Amino acid sequence: MMFKPFRTAAVLGAGVMGTQIAAHLANAGLTVHLLDIPATSGGKNGVVEGAFKKALKQSPPIFFTEQTAQRVILGNFEEHFDRLATVDWVIEAVVERLPVKQELMARVEQTVSWETIVSTNTSGLSIQAIVQERSQPFRRRFMGTHFFNPPRYLKLLELIPTADTDPQVLARLQWFGRVHLGKGVVLAKDTPNFIANRIGVFCTLLGLKALTEEGYTIEEIDTLTGPLVGRPKSATFRTADLVGLDTLTYVVENLYPAIPQDESREMFRVPELMHRLVETGSLGAKAGQGFYKKVAGEIRSLNPKTLAYESPQSLNLGHLEAIEKLPDLTERLQKLYHQKSRAGAWFRQSTLATLAYSANRIPEIADRPVEIDRAMGWGFGWQMGPFEIWDALGFAPVLADLHQAGYTLPAWVEALGQEKGSSFYRADGRVYVPGQGYQSLEIPEDEIHLATIKANPRATLWQNAEAALLDLGDGVVLYEFRSKANTLSGKVIDGLIEVMTWLDTHDEYRGMVIGNEGDHFCVGINLAEVGKIVQMENLNPFSHHHPAIADLLGKFQKLVQQIYYFHKPIVAAIQGRVLGGGCELAMACPHVVADAETYIGLVELSVGLIPAGGGLMRMARWAGSRALTDAPSDILPFVKRVFETIGMAKVSNSAQEGIELGFLPPTTLVVMNADRRLDAAKHQVICLDRLGYTPPPQNPIPVLGQSARAVLQLMAYVMHEGGYITAYDRALADRLAYVLTGGDLTAPAQVSDEYLLALERDNFLPLVDEPKTQERILHMLKTKKPLRN
Repeated sequence: MMFKPFRTAAVLGAGVMGTQIAAHLANAGLTVHLLDIPATSGGKNGVVEGAFKKALKQSPPIFFTEQTAQRVILGNFEEHFDRLATVDWVIEAVVERLPVKQELMARVEQTVSWETIVSTNTSGLSIQAIVQERSQPFRRRFMGTHFFNPPRYLKLLELIPTADTDPQVLARLQWFGRVHLGKGVVLAKDTPNFIANRIGVFCTLLGLKALTEEGYTIEEIDTLTGPLVGRPKSATFRTADLVGLDTLTYVVENLYPAIPQDESREMFRVPELMHRLVETGSLGAKAGQGFYKKVAGEIRSLNPKTLAYESPQSLNLGHLEAIEKLPDLTERLQKLYHQKSRAGAWFRQSTLATLAYSANRIPEIADRPVEIDRAMGWGFGWQMGPFEIWDALGFAPVLADLHQAGYTLPAWVEALGQEKGSSFYRADGRVYVPGQGYQSLEIPEDEIHLATIKANPRATLWQNAEAALLDLGDGVVLYEFRSKANTLSGKVIDGLIEVMTWLDTHDEYRGMVIGNEGDHFCVGINLAEVGKIVQMENLNPFSHHHPAIADLLGKFQKLVQQIYYFHKPIVAAIQGRVLGGGCELAMACPHVVADAETYIGLVELSVGLIPAGGGLMRMARWAGSRALTDAPSDILPFVKRVFETIGMAKVSNSAQEGIELGFLPPTTLVVMNADRRLDAAKHQVICLDRLGYTPPPQNPIPVLGQSARAVLQLMAYVMHEGGYITAYDRALADRLAYVLTGGDLTAPAQVSDEYLLALERDNFLPLVDEPKTQERILHMLKTKKPLRN
């Protein structure tokens, strides 16, 4: 069924969540009215303006670009409430007090049109109670929409319909949330804290109990609830600090009386430690101290007995080093679960408690285990949800451990345990639904999941150790990276060269998508591989000017040019970090589909190199294309902008900003939901082919010569004198300026692609021998952070 997308919205309440919801709606292209109470002094918009000004300074940014923020129109409840009459969607996000929300809803009903959909962003109040006094037509257009903080970056959107909600209204919000807001939508029931927060708060309280009653330290608990077990670095106590200890206390205090039938209700009593911290103003990150505090550059943790902040102590968790090094999460979980140590003991205990609690919440908070797993993955960043963890550890042995530990489990789990080879998820993609057995998991038509493609062995047309060519159907193939961190390794480059030859000789295929399902499209060249090549060539007395590096660079330059001018459409499907050589590969694709959360940039200067895979050549062309005329004075401002962007190794904050910076073409299709990216890229190949694809023309590139180079070198001089860059940064900037302006040309000229590619090569290769470049590369490999030496 086709739905009409929302184009206008109003968000009522400019608190932390209200401003960020408004920002994300603006990111999605909506015009948004952000309203709050009138100020008691000064201008009536004082409250909302103050909140919005603060929101603009947030890091990471909540808007895709500065221009996006202009789509938010500020107002107050007294003067501008009538704007609600013209909007498509109203989201209430005021203070968490039922009478306040009920009173506001009465006013909303009197103002909005009969078509307007209304929702509340409450995180704990009863959705039905908020509108119990409203008319039936209003209640049919009303539901809960629980965004997670920060809405731009956390994927989960819990939709909570009431018994009165029109199924068509629910379906429209499901569609809009997934397609236009990029959300993972989970249907929750109107129960206290819905799904993710109900389970998440329980897990937080397990950590607090371990701290206050079981002798574990804050660092130990965060070690056992962080990346080691597939959860974010913020783990338990850093997450609590970010949420706010006052907020967490409020949630738990309100949850306890609301769940009289919960078998683990006594867990939801606020520990005395939390009360003491809130009373002393130690509220977490917003107060500068909570469970953690930064003192003189050192992160210290709370001593729960003295409330003093102490330097980190060594962990008493046994030998975790071997487990931490295991790349496979399932293997890490299994090893930790069976380890005979304090770490293993608490992990087993907390895991069994979490699994039992989650199982007992079905059907109270959700009807299927997959809903809980998705909510914890999308809302809390868990790589595996509770039931996925249960399967990973083994359904039968964990069930036996739960019985031995004395847990009471729901009848549906016991019934599942009677089946042979029991599990919540089947290898064929089916999932277990209590009372209904195994059912196929719904996959939207506009999503491609590579696991499904790979399940058909005939779909793999070619592969090597680090890449593969997959048949996506309809005459479109996908070149998939499989290298570590999706780096541009020698195997990835050689594989793509081979695949291009294959595609050239197989007329039955329309074109190709370059992409993958990793967190990041490509983080650049494999620096470790390059370092080994340099080291081997340094040991060879007959080797000069690094012939192997020169050969690799020459191959890559030839490859990106072949991609750009290929006679069949090649579309890059990018997401996450797209850096260095990965950026140059994306720039070589004339057509791009980008996830909105794409962070792209030419960052080579941060490792003491300059872009040399066509990046400078294409940015020089972009600068010329942006100018109103061919006059050097019109082109120069854009060349200066390119010089500054690359010289400072700037990375875009979004795909939209990537377009503004020139890394992505203006025709880039930006999708809000990364899961739709590969399908969109496939259909773009089909569309381009059907239209009669023609590759880009080989137009000359304007370069400005020595006078423009002097301007750029002056910019670098000023930055150096001001202490913003080092002497070596300035030396690199001089090479950058030399290439961008055409080398030794004394006057503006039109040059070919090959001319600038040769300049890139000639200025890249000498840098490989520079000690400071080698220091930067080594530092990046060791620390994953740039060195400005």
